[in-house]
Amino acid sequence: IVSFTNGTVTYQNTLEHLNILDEDYFFQLLDCMRRQDMAGAMLLFDQINRKGFEGDLVLNGFAEFIRNLLVCKDAKSASLLEVVEGMQAKYIQVAQQTSLSYLLSALNILNDTEVNYKMARNKRLHVELALIKLSFLQQAIELTTDKGTVVKKKRVDGPIAFKTKMIQSLAPPAPPTLPGQAAVKPSSNPTQPSAAHLSSSTPEAKLFVAQTAAPTPAPVGTIKTGPKKSLLEALKEKAGSNYEIEEVKEAMPLTEESLRAFWDAYIVQLEQQLKHSAVGTFRIASLEIESDIHFTVRVSAVTAQKFIESEKMVLIDQLQTQFNNRAINFTILVEEGEKEDVPLHMRLNSKQKFERIAEQYPLVRELRDKLRLEIDY
Repeated sequence: IVSFTNGTVTYQNTLEHLNILDEDYFFQLLDCMRRQDMAGAMLLFDQINRKGFEGDLVLNGFAEFIRNLLVCKDAKSASLLEVVEGMQAKYIQVAQQTSLSYLLSALNILNDTEVNYKMARNKRLHVELALIKLSFLQQAIELTTDKGTVVKKKRVDGPIAFKTKMIQSLAPPAPPTLPGQAAVKPSSNPTQPSAAHLSSSTPEAKLFVAQTAAPTPAPVGTIKTGPKKSLLEALKEKAGSNYEIEEVKEAMPLTEESLRAFWDAYIVQLEQQLKHSAVGTFRIASLEIESDIHFTVRVSAVTAQKFIESEKMVLIDQLQTQFNNRAINFTILVEEGEKEDVPLHMRLNSKQKFERIAEQYPLVRELRDKLRLEIDY
């Protein structure tokens, strides 16, 4: 630092060359937010971001700054202040100018923003939204003291008049009655005409009967009531002629004659597919029935085992269809006495190969020791 500053070391030079996020930035941020200067706060964050400080570092540092201000609010907890010497007085002064409610709400917003920072796709926008909330926090959340207790400020202190509208009745309006006429109530049974007679001394009196609503027709597509049908009958009606019950066939026993006949038929199928290598393997393989649902195929070489394994899925599917039994399966075994003679160089690993070469040619080991070579096995 001395060489970069030409022998003049100051606090600002040290911060600039070590690229440290100074607390003065947080004091400026808080000042912009208390004045509801959203543009100033966002420009200050842009200045911090251009110096290489990511958003999560700014959020974490600002949250720690708010925490230190909360500690300074009470003299009992002032000893918990974690700042450099000479900054305590400034912290205490700013803490006295900021309300406790604002500090608590700001700390809560910063904590939520920092938790969701990793999941945000646009990191910069995520931090800027937090700065906008903090800029208008004093206006959004206002607290007052009511009889020594802290309560939320009521948005409305008095009643508010609002307009109501009567709900109209859905019943049909009653027919008007003329002078000298009387209306007769409809009978309790709407399907029968009313038998009530009006006895009046006026011969011109007429009878008014309330009209009854005509019965609504049944909606199209409703199921007619009648005897319930069984599920089988309903399926037959829905499927029609395509509905047929297929009888489950009985599983055929696995015998040597039937298995050999199926095996020979599959060999013919392989010949038609021009798989001549597999045909030779299937012809020399021996079959041994272990149980009603399992048999063993014995071959003389590993290559023959590979040929049969390549056809195993198709072979099992045709076997189960032929014998009507989905449990049939088989195992492929290589006979012990007829294993293929694998060359020696294919059976040795890298270290064993080097040791064998060193035994035949001792100068190879001597060369390794003189040159101090390390062999990567």
